Amino acid sequence: MQALTSTNFNFPKQKSFYKGKVRDVYNINDELLVMIATDRISAFDVVLPKGIPYKGQVLNQIAAMFLKATEDILPNWLIATPHPMVSIGHHCQPYKVEMVVRGYLAGHAAREYKAGKRMLCGVELPEGLKENDKLPHPIITPTTKASAGHDEDISREQIIAQGIVSENEYKQLEDCALKLFERGTAMADSRGLILVDTKYEFGNYQGKIYLIDEIHTPDSSRYFIKDGYEERQQKNEKQKQLSKEFVREWLIANDFQGKEGQQIPEMNTEWVAEISDRYIELYEKVSGIAFVKHQQLNLAADIENAVRVYLQSRIDKN
Repeated sequence: MQALTSTNFNFPKQKSFYKGKVRDVYNINDELLVMIATDRISAFDVVLPKGIPYKGQVLNQIAAMFLKATEDILPNWLIATPHPMVSIGHHCQPYKVEMVVRGYLAGHAAREYKAGKRMLCGVELPEGLKENDKLPHPIITPTTKASAGHDEDISREQIIAQGIVSENEYKQLEDCALKLFERGTAMADSRGLILVDTKYEFGNYQGKIYLIDEIHTPDSSRYFIKDGYEERQQKNEKQKQLSKEFVREWLIANDFQGKEGQQIPEMNTEWVAEISDRYIELYEKVSGIAFVKHQQLNLAADIENAVRVYLQSRIDKN
């Protein structure tokens, strides 16, 4: 099983290259972005040492599916997917916040709540909740979009006061995020899943707000299995979930949370294969479609060729 962990291409009219935690992004003449979903995996804002075969394909294909399914709510950046691990779209100016929407007390929110906090990103949480309880209504807990290092929790009021996003635009981002979460919740429900929490990123393109990056993928979202959820809560049992949380839990159990001085535990072949299988399982659960593994002798060359052919086709059309 191949895992693509890095790329180093030089496309026609390429102006810049950005290496994110899991994506390699190529700026084509400030007009297009070529976004390659690598097989890198990150947790606690740290890229882990080994890639996960097929993870990039899973993320890219789920994101494309949900972008298409939500384009009636607002426009999005995606134009084409010329390869299972590649998305090409409009070059948008990103807003420097991530809109995290939570329907349940899980993950980071649960850890903060357990530590005694009842205010998260300016949102007050009620007393008497236990981990994985459904919240009275979905809440937005934004984070700043860090170019490097950890994203930081921030409140709506701080975002507006610091001029990160104007009040008018921020209201629109909130409205879009909640509508997207509602749509994602309905789609998950139809597949026997609960959309627990997720994050959305937005950008501005020609004066309009666009949805950018990925949505409703296992890297950006957490899903519970709906069947048996209430019974497990009543018995104080762990929820069955489809997300990257199992990777975080493994790291925590091995004394790693991305803090200074901590060492990333060894990822053996069996564990890497299990993570890959879990990502594929999530794809099939969320999409209802059997996952077809895209196999090539040289993934990097295959991706480069697909992107070049697509870019040339746009030049030929113009």
